[in-house]
Amino acid sequence: MAKCIMVQGTMSGAGKSLLVTALCRIFMQDGFRVAPFKSQNMALNSFVTADGLELGRAQAAQAEAAGIPCDVRMNPILLKPSSDTGSQLIVMGEVRGQYDAKDYFRMKRGLIPEILKAYNSLAEENDIIVIEGAGSPAEINLRQDDIVNMGLAELVNAPVILAGDIDRGGVFAQLYGTVALLQPEERKRVIGTVINKFRGDVELLRPGLKQLEELTGVPVLGVVPWMKVDIDDEDSLAPRLERSENADRPLDIAVIRLPHVSNFTDFSPLEEHPAIGLHYVNQTEQLGQPDLVILPGTKNTMGDLRWLRERGLDMEILALHETGTAILGVCGGYQMLGRRLSDPEGVEGGGSAEGLGLLPCETVFAGVKTRTRRRAVCAEGPFAGVRLEGYEIHMGRTHSAAAPFCRMEDGTEDGAAEESVFGTYLHGLFDSGELVNRLAEWLAARKGIRIPEQRAENRAAYRNRQYDLLADTVRSSLDMETIKQAMEAFQHDQNTGTD
Repeated sequence: MAKCIMVQGTMSGAGKSLLVTALCRIFMQDGFRVAPFKSQNMALNSFVTADGLELGRAQAAQAEAAGIPCDVRMNPILLKPSSDTGSQLIVMGEVRGQYDAKDYFRMKRGLIPEILKAYNSLAEENDIIVIEGAGSPAEINLRQDDIVNMGLAELVNAPVILAGDIDRGGVFAQLYGTVALLQPEERKRVIGTVINKFRGDVELLRPGLKQLEELTGVPVLGVVPWMKVDIDDEDSLAPRLERSENADRPLDIAVIRLPHVSNFTDFSPLEEHPAIGLHYVNQTEQLGQPDLVILPGTKNTMGDLRWLRERGLDMEILALHETGTAILGVCGGYQMLGRRLSDPEGVEGGGSAEGLGLLPCETVFAGVKTRTRRRAVCAEGPFAGVRLEGYEIHMGRTHSAAAPFCRMEDGTEDGAAEESVFGTYLHGLFDSGELVNRLAEWLAARKGIRIPEQRAENRAAYRNRQYDLLADTVRSSLDMETIKQAMEAFQHDQNTGTD
């Protein structure tokens, strides 16, 4: 069975996913067969495996960093929030239904056999499993039925690294308070702490690090600096949705930040083009006069369409369209661009709604979920001939009277295109770089400007460079020898039955 190491955090957003991604890459570089694992993930960014099953986007990125295909066993439970109190439950890549928080917490311990089956089968095939926790292990109200932090660590006998986020402030209190709230047997699993996202001179931290070690009784394994690496974000807490660092570029693209925005990583490749400035908006005054408006995917199309109208963003988008601004809808955003949406089975609460009416399409929601990987070629219009590769994740079917946006390898048509309005179900449509380049050229021509000759590169090659940069930084920042020794010791204890 594989050795393992688990990364837990003092809070959501403490940098657990990045550390797990880095460790996967480091161990892969060192010649080990390594796989990521997260028993329960709550996120709206998801991915589809080659066999058509759904898992969290973070685990797909971690698998890519490990140099292996993503596998649904890496994330046996995925919760996709559809409201403040309810989520779609996905187990081993398949939809199990819609649950409110209370009902899910009552039944989740019953999922432990499936979690362990997934973990154990991965452990039989790999040398190392790098496990990611969720939120904080010090949520004392949730300890009894924990299946993702210390509860899981006990089930698989994992040593734990505890990461804190210094960028948010109060990192010493985060780390000490978390350790102090753990049960004595849980504290024994913590092999050390990590301070994440540090900006400045690490020598200034030394007195605090020494005192923290004395207070917690465990070593500080390292201080990881703030890194400018571009790794797919796990959820909508991501910093990229809070600010724009490329607003001065000649082409402006506005992405509507819907309340239940999902798979916003679709648009990360756009930010790599030197002519494109990308910004996220949730208020009318933030829109400005963009060259393109994107309506992204969402876990709650009907609810987010209502939100769009409540904010007045629907009228602003229609007004921009009248002045010539191009509009693109992806997945749920594509559904919103049509004339009508109907939910006869109550998949999204039931009822029907008028869409924005920019495409001659109608969507009917149904309980069966489409999950598939796709290769396609853009059809008629400004992007004709551009090759695409991505995946579909959606509930319902859309019937269109417009020309298709693209044609799949099997000859089926997807999406709709009418003048300067486009819709598609294809996530990952910009990853190859071809559509990014063609889009930039088309928008520049419409605007009557010249743009740099530099072109967006293939996303896979770009991501691999980012994984190496991440691994190099984390390797030089952490006490990797102590981590490896702890993995060996815990494995030995498990094999000999000692405590």
